[in-house]
Amino acid sequence: MTTLPELKGNMLIAQSGGPTAVINQTLVGAVLEARKHESIQKVFGAKHGIQGILDEDFINLGRETPANLERVAQTPSSALGSVRKKPTADDCAKIFEVLRKHNIRYFFYIGGNDSAETTYIIHQHAKKAKFDFRCFHLCKTIDNDLRQNDHTPGFGSAAKFVASAFMGDNQDNRALGGVKINIVMGRHAGFLTAASALAKVYPDDGPHLIYLPERPFSMSRFCKDVKKVMKEHGRCVIAVSEGICDSKGTPIIAAHTQEVDSHGNVQLSGTGALGDILANELKAKTGISRVRADTFGYLQRSFPGVMSHVDAAEARQVGASGVAFAVKDFENGSVAIQRKKSKRYAVEFNRVTLKSVAKETRHMPAAFIHKDGNQVTEAFLTYVRPLVGPLPEMGRLKDVPVKGIK
Repeated sequence: MTTLPELKGNMLIAQSGGPTAVINQTLVGAVLEARKHESIQKVFGAKHGIQGILDEDFINLGRETPANLERVAQTPSSALGSVRKKPTADDCAKIFEVLRKHNIRYFFYIGGNDSAETTYIIHQHAKKAKFDFRCFHLCKTIDNDLRQNDHTPGFGSAAKFVASAFMGDNQDNRALGGVKINIVMGRHAGFLTAASALAKVYPDDGPHLIYLPERPFSMSRFCKDVKKVMKEHGRCVIAVSEGICDSKGTPIIAAHTQEVDSHGNVQLSGTGALGDILANELKAKTGISRVRADTFGYLQRSFPGVMSHVDAAEARQVGASGVAFAVKDFENGSVAIQRKKSKRYAVEFNRVTLKSVAKETRHMPAAFIHKDGNQVTEAFLTYVRPLVGPLPEMGRLKDVPVKGIK
């Protein structure tokens, strides 16, 4: 590999898209790594992503003490604030005026596939402007849907939250019976919803049914599935991805929302509509009287105290790796987490092209989804367990009857 000529200048880092429980680990990993390199002179943070660049709303991260950075690293959500904004050509022209003004030669953008697209757009404009500039995307998303990645920072902690929530909800449902539906984040990929399967400790535990965006959703089949589980267990816990679609690819919730973001994504979270749709359909078509629905919504992203240690450590390393790649080896790229082929869980952090990560998403592999389309396989559980780590222990009374009492 050819080492790039030294480029001296300042560094700018920002966060974009949905916050996570470990996104600040990536921020801190990058800042601390930058302090090791003489070619990076000052380190600035842009508040609220590229909007902060356009507004020249920067903070001096060089003045942060290591102790405070470590506290920030342990804090959920985006310390610099976030944004959902796709830059126009005019935006890019303004961005480069700001970058030149502040001698920014290193730029890092922490986010998902839309953020990777934004980073790619900025890099392409830098090439046209012949601006000597290192430009990197640092991976993150609880949806776990970035191409080139085995998994992404934020997913493990969100998956741990989902699994823990289903563990508790399963106990609630076991006590009172009926049907419980939980709507989980996941626009195109069902990884996070699938993680609910980790809640199963005993054979009759929920979730009994899991519905993912990767398989067409049929309302009539849904009702039949629930009736079957109710007959077998007398109760039913269900995990549903917010992005489930019909056989034509239309989201089930699409008729109930028209809101879209700057990248053209239909707004799915922040509403309990899908849970209400499914609950009402069950009541009307099955005769089951006790049907309840919850939408986990934004609680999944930044819940303190439910952090995966593996997730936190890997998020930190993504930030450090991005800076190291930019200083020595590459002008641009995205940092990807790729799992090693070994019996013990291990990963490596590699640079991949921005274009290969930008915009498009990946999906749950077919091998992870049960042939009936309403559960996951052991292969998925093997994949996800090391990312989540230990979960709370669950117990049951032995239920030994008292002699002489029926």
